[in-house]
Amino acid sequence: MPSICINDALTDDELRSILSKLENDKDRDIFGLVCKRWLLLQSTERKKLSARAGPHMLQKMAARFSRLIELDMSQSISRSFFPGVTDSDIAVIADGLRCLTVLNLQHCKGISDKGMMSIGGGLSSLQSLNVSYCKKLTDKGLSAVAEGCQDLQVLHLDGCKFVTDKVLKALSKNCPNLQELGLQGCTRVTDCGLADLVSGCRWIHFLDINKCSNVGDSGISNVSEACSSSLKTLKLLDCFRIGDGSILSLARFCKNLETLIIGGCRDISDESVKSLATSCGSSLKNLRMDWCLNISNSSLSRVLAECRNLEALDIRCCEEVTDAAFHGLGTMGTEMRLKVLKISNCQKITVTGIGMLLDKCNSLEYLDVRSCPYITKSGCDEAGLQFPDCCRVNYTGSLNEPDVLL
Repeated sequence: MPSICINDALTDDELRSILSKLENDKDRDIFGLVCKRWLLLQSTERKKLSARAGPHMLQKMAARFSRLIELDMSQSISRSFFPGVTDSDIAVIADGLRCLTVLNLQHCKGISDKGMMSIGGGLSSLQSLNVSYCKKLTDKGLSAVAEGCQDLQVLHLDGCKFVTDKVLKALSKNCPNLQELGLQGCTRVTDCGLADLVSGCRWIHFLDINKCSNVGDSGISNVSEACSSSLKTLKLLDCFRIGDGSILSLARFCKNLETLIIGGCRDISDESVKSLATSCGSSLKNLRMDWCLNISNSSLSRVLAECRNLEALDIRCCEEVTDAAFHGLGTMGTEMRLKVLKISNCQKITVTGIGMLLDKCNSLEYLDVRSCPYITKSGCDEAGLQFPDCCRVNYTGSLNEPDVLL
């Protein structure tokens, strides 16, 4: 019986079917080593790629990986290279990889508005773009992205300090499916910009406006009402204009809120936090309230009682909190789900309060008690406290903190 070459027996579609069944990246790479035909098929079917290349190499990559949908060109903060990704590189990507839906350019500091205009003109299918800390970018380039990439769902602009309300207005007008927006440190964004944004983008579920110092209660109230059913994560770290009005609005409208970061918002008081705990008790999982100096036992005890799905809580430097906040735990009929608790610099909490917490919390994985003078390792040992086997207790700062609540 004459031998049959596999390349004569199988069509390209049949080989692609075989390739699709290889889930391991190493196996897919080995597939491409068989012959040039298989390498070409493996290359054209590749969906994700991380690269560091200039225009010439990018042109070769675009020809080889023509069906690429995810490209990561991000740079490391500590190991950036000169000149890094440039506008010329972006022009090649926009011209040769038109199927892209995800593009990561984080920390590519050499990119300017010219590169963004290339993206807006060439990548109409783009759904996710990260240009955080691309510090040359302005409204002009980012508005071009909004106008040309109208399927955009995820956009991260953290650290882009030239961004103003004009970008938010362009997103509202052109990107109705936007769901995730990162604006950390964009200090020129105001309440008016947020109002414009949610007039057209009403499905936002993740909004990071940490350190946006010109955002206040009216902006958050507009977001709360417009995105009431979708909003799940809201980050407001060090937004010093935020007060009770924002929290009350969230309590009124956002019943699906899961993560709220209000650390450093010093005008927030017990009353609004108690209202939030009552309204969002079944959904809230992560709550950060460090340096909210008006928070006391009454609101914290309400949070612990009502938020039964709470997994991470940060009340560092809330100096008015005492052991009394934990007294109500004894009447709870079920176990808490709390995994992370940060109480460093809460100088009125003692070993007694930690003991009451442990009686109702067997799932604790990390406890931060730095600078709590009445909570020491020797004190916990003398009191006979039994921490869960998986729990790491940070007494002195020697342990790495979990990423949750950042």
